[in-house]
Amino acid sequence: MSDEDRTNDRMLKWFEFAHLPDHLAAISEPFTDLARFLVQKVAPGPERTVALRKLLESKDAAVRATVHPRG
Repeated sequence: MSDEDRTNDRMLKWFEFAHLPDHLAAISEPFTDLARFLVQKVAPGPERTVALRKLLESKDAAVRATVHPRG
C-alpha cells in the first residue's frame, strides 16, 4: 500500500458519524457513503485525495450549517 493509499484510508475516519446526534448524523451519512464509494471506485492518486479533502470540507460545512443555520 502506498503512502497515498494510507492517507486516503486514514481520511475516512473524519467521515465517521456514529458519535453525532441523530439530526447531524443524517446530514453526515451521505458524505460518508460517497467517501467510501470514492475510495472503492476511483484509482488512488492526487486527484482522489483532493476529491476526499473537498468532500470532507463540504461535509463539515453542511454539519456546521445545521448547527448554526444563520452562520
